[in-house]
Amino acid sequence: MTEQKSQSIVIVGGGTAGWMAAAVLARFTDRRITLIESEAIGTVGVGEATIPQIRLFNAGLGIDEADFLRETKGSFKLGIEFAGWAGEGRTYMHAFGNVGHGAGILPFHQYWLRAKAEGKAKELDAYSLNELAGRALKMQMWPSKPGEATPDMPWAYHFDAGLYAGYLRRYSESHGVTRVEGLVSEVSQGEAGIASVTLANGDIIEGDFFIDCTGFRSLLIKDALNSEFEDWTHWLPCDRAIAVPCATKGDFTSYTKSTARKAGWQWRIPLQHRIGNGHVYCSDFMSDDEATNILLQNIDGDPQAEPNHLRFKTGMRKQQWVGNCLALGLSAGFMEPLESTSIHLIQSSLARFLQMLPGEQPNAVMIEEFNRQAEFEWTCIRDFLILHYAANGRDGEPFWDRCRSMELPATLRTKIDQFRAAGFIHREHEELFTEQGWLQVLIGQDVIPAGWNPIADTMPTADLAAMMMQIEKRNAQIVQSMPGHVEFLRTYCMPRDNRKSA
Repeated sequence: MTEQKSQSIVIVGGGTAGWMAAAVLARFTDRRITLIESEAIGTVGVGEATIPQIRLFNAGLGIDEADFLRETKGSFKLGIEFAGWAGEGRTYMHAFGNVGHGAGILPFHQYWLRAKAEGKAKELDAYSLNELAGRALKMQMWPSKPGEATPDMPWAYHFDAGLYAGYLRRYSESHGVTRVEGLVSEVSQGEAGIASVTLANGDIIEGDFFIDCTGFRSLLIKDALNSEFEDWTHWLPCDRAIAVPCATKGDFTSYTKSTARKAGWQWRIPLQHRIGNGHVYCSDFMSDDEATNILLQNIDGDPQAEPNHLRFKTGMRKQQWVGNCLALGLSAGFMEPLESTSIHLIQSSLARFLQMLPGEQPNAVMIEEFNRQAEFEWTCIRDFLILHYAANGRDGEPFWDRCRSMELPATLRTKIDQFRAAGFIHREHEELFTEQGWLQVLIGQDVIPAGWNPIADTMPTADLAAMMMQIEKRNAQIVQSMPGHVEFLRTYCMPRDNRKSA
């Protein structure tokens, strides 16, 4: 067998997507990695919220969690609170982790539906450890002990996206990645796809494989390779956002907050040093000035920068891998950050790419499979986001009335109809959101089943009541014993030598 020559990968664009790619490829491959970025091009530097899979990414790189949180001014995240989506003054949470625990072959919610109808159960939140801990502003980790179960309380993070990109840049450069400063002025094509890029100063950078991290511009995947964009604004009509950081008062939630507004929604992401805020809205129903005023009137402290105005179109590239070019991040498509999936989509694409890493020449069969899996993942996330809009309870507001009346994708309509019929939820293959995630949003936005699986009726009433009470009490006891989020974070993020004496 002949030894393959060392392949070169050129990443065009930095930011979170570019430096995540650089870090992973430097860690897990023997490729020569070059990243091109320009200080003249800004990034969308907002507070970033994530989902628990980010912990797998960081762990795979060997990143120390406490060091990561210190350097990115991060905090812990146990879920997302949705305020006003089911109607003004109402809230619910999509919390990570399990909701209760099943009995036999049925999931917990089938028994809960029966118990709730019979007055033997509280609201769903009483059975979610993550939600109870988040509401109480608590946080804890439990070391694994042989033969002893630890509470199921998964977490993710809030962090400064710009600081995270810088953190990964230092990691990548220490692992051999070469950074080139410059603006790309020309893209040249060859037999495999992209042959080289020319910088504004005249330098030509060749590569065997290229990764497009140029954001909405999509210089390689769109301009050079003509990958078509599939527009989803019919279902997800918000097309603009305004972001602004504000001062923090020192105490903050261990969850992200999404608050429904007149023609969109507002995010709140608490970091150690500030709070990230943003207003996502539909320009057909609200002016930029009105959107800015609503945002600035509903933040915790004084703005720390001028509002950053963004325009976008929701959808995805039908082919995210074409020839010898892979699109990541905004180059691959955009879905609003309603469920904090932006970084996960970068992460999952990189994991998929590593599984199908090409040799000297990309393989058409593997490219086709990559794009098939990407389309499935993006479509499943799209449907989950649409659910929030379609099932809203904000009667009498033109934007929200329009969202309730829109025709849904068949895949989502089937899921809603099955749940309404008998509380049935099916997680298709490797789709991102779990049965518990769908359950919390469906129930939280008043999609109530007509009944439940009749197997739940076989449990004696006394046993059903005892089961609900046991889960409720155990969760309450665990939360009561936990330290506060801020207290835990400050202790955890201390340098290791200082933690011992604290």
